[in-house]
Formats: sequence, structure tokens, C-alpha cells
Amino acid sequence: MSQQLENIEEQLSNHKLSADDYTHIKEILKREPNLVELGIFSAMWSEHCSYKSSKVHLKGFPTKAPWVIQGPGENAGVIDIGDGYAAVFKMESHNHPSFIEPYQGAATGVGGIMRDVFTMGARPVASLNALRFGNVLGDDDISKHQRYLVRGVTEGIGGYGNCMGVPTIGGEVSFDECYNGNILVNAFNLGIAKSDEIFLGVAEGVGNPVMYVGAKTGRDGLGGAVMSSDSFTEESKSLRPTVQVGDPFTEKLLLEACMELFKTDHVVGIQDMGAAGLTSSSFEMAGRSGSGMIMHLDKIPAREENMTPYDFMLSESQERMLLCAKKGSEQAIIDIFEKWDLDAAVVGEVTATGNMELFWHGEKCAEVPVDPVSEEAPELNRPMRKPKYLDLIHTESINDFPTVSNQEAFETLTKSMEVVDKSWIYTQYDSMVQTNTIKKGGMLDASVIRVKENGKALAMSADCNVRFCYIDPRGGGAAATVEAGRNVAMSGARPLAITDCLNFGNPENPEVMWQFGQACEGIKEACAELTTPVIGGNVSLYNETNGVSVFPTPSIATVGVNDDQNNVLMSSFQNAGNVLYLVGESKSEFGGSLYMKEICGTVAGTMPVINYKNELALWDLVIEDNKKHLLECAKDASSGGVAIALAKMVATSGLGCDVTMTVSDERDIFAESQSRAIIEVKPENCAAFEATLNGLACEKIGTVGGDAIKVNDITMSLTELDDNYFNTFKRVIERDI
Repeated sequence: MSQQLENIEEQLSNHKLSADDYTHIKEILKREPNLVELGIFSAMWSEHCSYKSSKVHLKGFPTKAPWVIQGPGENAGVIDIGDGYAAVFKMESHNHPSFIEPYQGAATGVGGIMRDVFTMGARPVASLNALRFGNVLGDDDISKHQRYLVRGVTEGIGGYGNCMGVPTIGGEVSFDECYNGNILVNAFNLGIAKSDEIFLGVAEGVGNPVMYVGAKTGRDGLGGAVMSSDSFTEESKSLRPTVQVGDPFTEKLLLEACMELFKTDHVVGIQDMGAAGLTSSSFEMAGRSGSGMIMHLDKIPAREENMTPYDFMLSESQERMLLCAKKGSEQAIIDIFEKWDLDAAVVGEVTATGNMELFWHGEKCAEVPVDPVSEEAPELNRPMRKPKYLDLIHTESINDFPTVSNQEAFETLTKSMEVVDKSWIYTQYDSMVQTNTIKKGGMLDASVIRVKENGKALAMSADCNVRFCYIDPRGGGAAATVEAGRNVAMSGARPLAITDCLNFGNPENPEVMWQFGQACEGIKEACAELTTPVIGGNVSLYNETNGVSVFPTPSIATVGVNDDQNNVLMSSFQNAGNVLYLVGESKSEFGGSLYMKEICGTVAGTMPVINYKNELALWDLVIEDNKKHLLECAKDASSGGVAIALAKMVATSGLGCDVTMTVSDERDIFAESQSRAIIEVKPENCAAFEATLNGLACEKIGTVGGDAIKVNDITMSLTELDDNYFNTFKRVIERDI
């Protein structure tokens, strides 16, 4: 065995382990650990891998439905989409690496989430992203750096996704000062597989070989999982070596090799080497089946000299997989990967010992029982305390601030970085490769692809209103779930399941843990009410710099199915002369609104009310009426209210509108009441549409057409609106170039 540790306190500090953790490790091993073993526990018990602060709050998420094939616990979740096919999807964060090194951090986030999907046997067909940046508007160093991060992250996502030949079809981008010290980069991918050909990450069958396939291992990303489980300080700039470096061309070869392998019967189980690399993949595969494993680390293909067992176990080099093969299939598997110019090596075998036994040139260098590493990871019930700021902000309203004319407010909001078109970003992504994209970035609300195999369409949307989450974490978590589902429903698809990416600050702060617990309760409630179970996801904590945490940001991605790929509902106006309806009840609800942020300069107030019965009734109305071909387009009214929803519809269609909406306060055109949609109907279909309302609140508000947008007391020419909407973002982001 490797030599015993010296300077224990320093080693524990370096590995982010506590004295109690060390005592627990010694109890598990019944002896002192060596450096390799300490590194294994450090990675597996890190926040990033063990969910030690969050798992107590994740219990109770709805995870089952008749269409759920695989829920949380595997590389990705799986739902049945009919006719023998399944959608495999997941969302994950790459926040810390992207802040340190934006291009590689974002690129490897895309690569990692794609591997999670194709490890399950699915070919990736669509990507989304949810991006949060700090203030980009000023001339100060922070704004300049944030603009640099926007450019780097965009280039990284586009560079990797485009090389992989997987379309990036949508997502969301928002900006707030709370992200100045920690940007958030959440990547989503979806793949298609036959529902009876899903591969799981298991290693079972005593004597079956364990094989390493893909790119060679280097020292890049060493300690990445541990780095992502801590806050940033001024010294964090020295963490660049912990960021992995991706190679999309190698990943493309790995994808095709895996797709070929999956057509054979050689594979027992397969696992992506993501966070904590070989450590997490080997322990998870053995742990899921109660097996043990022997691995010979000197047999792992290396691309650097003098690598140690510690390096091999903790490296996060990209584009690698660990697989458990059927005995006798070794050479056939090696032949497939060598054909694709990839390494493949037999590095071990499955045992019945329940232990992970690691060898280095014939000598045992570590032995750790598998189950305790996973099952006995610390489960912390951290202290929680309601933040003091909530009592202060809940009493504020827009009436506490100077009155601004609706015209002035509208001109400001149409230039807001949250509202304006982000084509500068999404045109750097290939959205049409694979020729399945029906609704892409910039076309509002959900993105949609066709499924060639069964004639259906899949709609997907990633959403989170972080201002709602700040003023009411529980309501905000619920609202994110509701809006992602609503966006999918507005395309005519039935929302079926979600994946989440829960981004929060420092869990050692009781107020952050309270926010986290509350947001989880909101998501649980919404998923149960809407029957959109959680089938997988990710928790990212320690999004904090110098003691300042990000706003609670539980990003939600919802996927839904439309039975007819030829009947996808659009979100922009279709024809002049058509009638516009506002469905849903409007109130003077401005808490956490874009209006309060941009016009009043604050994030405050109380959350708009969520009525799940009304929400589901709205979904049903749009989905069923779309099947009857009664609707021309549907767009939800969310950030910025009805006025900004209409502005987006006008700008993206090139058609004006003339709208009069009933309000109790003239500012209500910007209010953000939930469960509302603007629906376009041909005049000849109005009576049939109105007959389907089933008691839902609905107002006929105007018509499509003209060369301006007119909403109550505001008006703006198409020319001015187009300039605000389409050119503002480019002007801001390129000002340093």
C-alpha cells in the first residue's frame, strides 16, 4: 500500500475534509487512509458529488409517472415518447469552471452533459442552455469582465456543440448584479433512443472485465469536483489548472463509437467519467449493483509522464468512459474503439468483495469498501434561517416610487438586457444541424424539434425568474416550474417531466440553506400539481464570492410531447387582421417584476399568486384547441407583462398590433400575473375558440397589423422597436472589441 499521510491537518484542509470526516474515514477503513484513499473520499464526499448539504431537501421530489422510464440516480432521466421511443435528458451546471476559464468551462459543460445522454444509449439531438451574468452595461472593470465572460461562454458553447453536430435550439440569458462574482452556466441536452435499449451505469457479474475507453488521461481538471464545492475569493484566479480542457472532435468519435457499440450485446453497463473522473464512475458503477472491483491503474492510457495513482483516480480529463463488458467481448470492444481512433484497455474486473481494490504495477495502492463511500457520505441537516431582508422588501410596492409614464417605461423595458433579442449569442450556435429543428432560439417560448422516428415533436424550455426566487424562494421555485411547463404548452405540446439545476450560494450560511429548502418545496408542489415529475438534475452550491451569494436560481427545463410534428404552434404573429385574446386573470401584481427592477431600481414586493387549476386549464385550452387548428399563435405573458410579450411578438413577426387591455391601474400592462397567454385567432375561428374557454377569464384585446405597436396609452413604430429589440445586445456586448 502507498505510504501513510503526514501533516494530517494540512492534507484535510487541502481536501476540504473535516476532522469528523477523517474520524469517519478511519472507522470505515479500520485504519489510517493513504493519500489515494483520502483523495477518493474527498472527491466522493465533496458537495458536488455527494449532495451532502442538499439531499435532505431533495427527498420527496415527485419522480414517477406512467411515462417515466428512468428517474433520478442515473446519468440522465428517460421518458416514453411513444411508438417504442424514449427521450433521454438532463441539465447540469458548469458554473465555477466557466467563471475561471469561460471558453473551456462552458465547452466542457456541453461535452459532459452530452456524454451523460449518450452513455444511456441515446443519440443527442438538441441542446439548451440557461446563462446568468452580472452587470454588462457599465465602463467599470466588473462590467468589462462580464462582457468578456459572455463572449467566452458563448464561444465555448458554440464551439463544442457545433463540432459535435448537435443543434443548440434555445435557452435563456439574464443579467443581474448578484452574478458579478459568480456567473451561472447551465447546460441541457436531450437525446433519442429506443425505449427498450437504455443502458445503465452498472458493473455486475463477477469476473466481467472493466474497460476504459476514449481519450487518454492527463492531469487536467485535477480536483475539479472539490474546487466546485467551495466559494470563490480573490485567490480563486489561481484555480485555472482545475478546469478541464475539452476536445469536441474526440467526443464526436467517442459518440459514434458508443453508438456502434450499443448495437452489439457486449455491454453490461457504461458510465461517463465526469466530476471526480475515474473515482466517481467506478464507485457509482460498483455501488449500483453491490459489487466490488479491481482496477490496475498502470493500465490506464496516459498522455502525461510520471502520473501517479492519485492523478489517475482524481483527474477530470474529458471524453472518457468506463464500461463493464461481458467476459469474452474484450477484443471486439477494443476493435470498435480502435477503428474510431480511440484508446480502449481492459483495466480491471468485477468482484464480489464489495471493495474497490486499486493496483499500481502489481502492488495494491488502495482498498476502500464501495458502499460506505456512497452510502455513508455526510448527510448534513444544515441550520436554516429566514433571511432578514425578506421582511424589509415585502412591504415595498411600485407606489413607493416616483410615477413614470407608461410610454417612458415601455421605451426603457424594450431596451432591457433581459428583454432584448440575444441573436448575437444564438447565431453562433448551429441550430439547424440534423434538420429536425422546428422552433429555435429567438422564436420565443419553447424550442421544438421533430422526431423523425415517430412523427411527433418534442418541445423544451429552460426557465427561472430569479427575482421571484429572491423575494420568495418557495414561490419562485414553483413559478420556474410553472413557466417552463407553460412555455412548452404554448407550442401545443403536453409537458411531461422536468430536469433541474439548483444554483445557490454558500450552504454554510443558514439563510442560503433556508432559500434552498424553500425553493425545493416550491418545485415539489408545482411538479405534483402539474404532473411533471423530476427525472434528474444537479445541485450547484457555493456560488459565492467574498461572502456575497447569488440570488436563488433553480433553473427548470421541461420537456413535452406534441403528437403531430406538423402542428406545432408558433409564438409570433402569423397574419394581419387576426384577432388577439388575453386568456387568464390580470391583477396589479408587480412583486419581483421586471418593471420594479428596471423602472423602480429594486427587487422587492410579494410574489404574484399561482393558481394551479387555472394554469392547467390554460395548458389544456391551448393544447386541445391547437389540435383542432383553432389557433394561429400563443405566447405566455411573463417578464414585463402583456406589453413586453406583445413587443416581442411584434418584433419577431414584423407585424404591428392595436391592443386595448382592461386595467385597474394604467401600469397593469406591465404587471406579471401568472397563468396568462396572448392568443392569435383567425376571425372565422373566434366563435369556436370562445366556446372552448370553459370558464377561463378571457378578453378580446385587439388585432394584428399595422406598422406600430399600440397597447393602451403606449405606441412605438416597428422601426424603433426593431432597433431596440434586435440591436441593443450587440451594441452592449461588443463595446470593448
